[in-house]
Amino acid sequence: MNPSATGWIEKFLTDHHKHTTAGSLPTLDMAYPSLRQAGFIYGTSIQTFINTSSKIVYSEEEKTKINLLGALIISYYDTIEDGTDHDCIDALIQFYEYMDTKKSYFSFLQSISSKNTDRLERILHTRIQTNESIFKKNFSHLLTNALLFIDVLAFEYFLIHNKNPFDYASKLEETITQIVFLSLHSKPKKDSYDELVLKLFASSVRYNKIHDTEYISLKDINVAMYADSLEKKYILDLTSLANWNENQASQHSFILSLGNQLNVSDLEINNSLSTVQSFINAHKEDISFFNYSNPAHHFYKQTSRTVSIAILRNKKRLINEITQSKELMILLGQSTTRELSSSEKQKVKRQLLDICKTIPSLAIFILPGGSLLLPLLIKFIPQLLPSAFNENKQ
Repeated sequence: MNPSATGWIEKFLTDHHKHTTAGSLPTLDMAYPSLRQAGFIYGTSIQTFINTSSKIVYSEEEKTKINLLGALIISYYDTIEDGTDHDCIDALIQFYEYMDTKKSYFSFLQSISSKNTDRLERILHTRIQTNESIFKKNFSHLLTNALLFIDVLAFEYFLIHNKNPFDYASKLEETITQIVFLSLHSKPKKDSYDELVLKLFASSVRYNKIHDTEYISLKDINVAMYADSLEKKYILDLTSLANWNENQASQHSFILSLGNQLNVSDLEINNSLSTVQSFINAHKEDISFFNYSNPAHHFYKQTSRTVSIAILRNKKRLINEITQSKELMILLGQSTTRELSSSEKQKVKRQLLDICKTIPSLAIFILPGGSLLLPLLIKFIPQLLPSAFNENKQ
């Protein structure tokens, strides 16, 4: 499965059902610790929280897509009895229509797609992008999608109450950002990490304008409205992330006060703090915002990683394409002594077209800087690449 090519959602659903049986799908509460361990809750997907049975090395963006879709699907089947994949996709399309109050990119993407799975692929791709330009994002928005789990909670709200989820999502986002900003403002001395986290949340919000929370207190923020355990865990986890420090005791009193106001046990509070600490200690080298001291080096490192993944994939695909072309040569040779069948003619036509597509791909690949251009070609013009370049259709 390749989340950067068309057809990946249908491939995901097919592969996912091979590894699940009726009634074996976890609840969202059960899946939450895995989503947290994968980094999705913290906005940096280090891995996928479900087994994809794929040999492809995924980029962080692709892992985020898989984690988001997986969490949304689990939320659907956790809420709707006797649901189907078709109904789930329809519900997700309707949900994101509600969330797109400005009728901007979602509406446009809907108009150019016919299949609902294709529409959802485009929506999810747009969803995991930041609100900044690609150049600004690469240098300053280093921890992306910190508030993306709001989509999952809002989708669950939409399924349960059958009403527009926008107000719920907007209010939850506002509550989280207020708490995070308040906790950071309450520090007597902010370091570079704190300043970066403030920028992170400021550029991550989708439904609200950032307001200065310097003059409000924790008691002014109404957290009593969040009674669901997942809502409480998520608010607590993002606050723990924002207040992370190499000294684990830093800001413990604020988080303890928040936990008490959320009516969460001290055990859950300490678990949230220790889980953040363990995650960062284990993956600090892979989490981009910790490399903010040198943005140019970070950009180079991220680009090199993307190119390396693309080269690895393309090497196997090109070999596969050449292997497939052997059959073409056999059929062309046989065509001189016998009439090819209709299916054989179609195969010859398709493979000849694939070779015509391969030639410009190879030409781009060997040009100076071609390894940078090929990933862009795969991402933006996948239909120009041979069939072997799309695992989702195999």
